[in-house]
Amino acid sequence: METANYTRVTEFVLTGLSQAREVQLVLFVIFLSFYLFIIPVNILIICTIRLDPHLTSPMYFLLANLAFLDIWYSSITAPKMLVDFFVERKVISFGGCIAQLFFLHFVGASEMFLLTVMAFDRYAAICRPLHYATIMNRRLCCILVAFSWMGGFIHSTIQVALIVRLPFCGPNELDSYFCDITQVVRIACANTFPEELVMIFSSGLISVVCFIALLTSYAFLLVMLKKHSGSGESTSRAMSTCYSHITIVVLMFGPSIYIYARPFDSFSLDKVVSVFHTVIFPLLNPIIYTLRNKEVKMAMRKLVNRYILCKEK
Repeated sequence: METANYTRVTEFVLTGLSQAREVQLVLFVIFLSFYLFIIPVNILIICTIRLDPHLTSPMYFLLANLAFLDIWYSSITAPKMLVDFFVERKVISFGGCIAQLFFLHFVGASEMFLLTVMAFDRYAAICRPLHYATIMNRRLCCILVAFSWMGGFIHSTIQVALIVRLPFCGPNELDSYFCDITQVVRIACANTFPEELVMIFSSGLISVVCFIALLTSYAFLLVMLKKHSGSGESTSRAMSTCYSHITIVVLMFGPSIYIYARPFDSFSLDKVVSVFHTVIFPLLNPIIYTLRNKEVKMAMRKLVNRYILCKEK
């Protein structure tokens, strides 16, 4: 397509979640409350794990990294969405759109790979308890976390490389409150079937394969726990941890599979699933982990009493 035949899009217009002023104000209060909960709680989790000498297990090291990713993930879309509730014309520059898209997939994919690492950690703890400390040493944990980030970076780079080469000549309206490949590809002035195929393969298929593999591995671990262990406290704690991980896996991969493992056509549930995926899911992560983990709850309580409320032990 020749440059003379089209005007290149320099910005995108976002439709947002609603056009009704009253609904926007209600949504602003709800999502602001979510965001103001996500950030401090995840920071508290990170500080608790860093400062408490009893939380030195590799599981807690990985949990701290998950909390950090949740802070980052929720901050990619939420701040702009909150500001846009008070703006009549919601726009984002082309560069800003690409940046948002890049970090969304970078952090999201890194979190998926980290959940896979956490499943391996549970396997080592349950199936190789005597060698757990040797297998999951700090060096290996750091390497696995680094590979998770590297995998997320490579995945996101592929998505962006496919998007930036497409011509955008108008329309420039995205039926969403943030930029993602599923909306941006729809308005490109070209046949995007090859790009969609690669994106579905790199995002959708990876999500499906990881999801099935994780559920299978946790099902295996639960069977092992019920078959070879008694009803002691350590067994109950291990099973509780596995159930927490399974819940997070379902909440993380379910919306991702719905969004990316299908043709990029528009459906009525798209915005609802996107809100759950980008706003509500990071909220549920700390709630699920802290409510089902006595050690973290006790350590957080001690940290708050000592450093925030200034109470002695």
